[in-house]
Amino acid sequence: MTLSLILAFLWVVASAITAMLPMRRQFLPGLTLLVLSLPLLVYVGYENGWWVAGLALAGGASMFRNPLIYLVRKALGKPVALPKEIGERKQ
Repeated sequence: MTLSLILAFLWVVASAITAMLPMRRQFLPGLTLLVLSLPLLVYVGYENGWWVAGLALAGGASMFRNPLIYLVRKALGKPVALPKEIGERKQ
């Protein structure tokens, strides 16, 4: 197993742990993982071939589908709705 696949596996574990956090605490680690996914995909593609990177991209997009949908809708100027857990403010 190559180093890039080991790092991709650790990325998946970190993403799963982040998903178990309360919604308010997911933002920073989730954003970090989303940003790190791009160079990791390039590294996976470089070491293992682009078809493996395509599979990794499909898995990452599956795990981050809601944040990606939010970012695309926001970029296109369409209305977006935040989950109740984030939208509520403590008084």
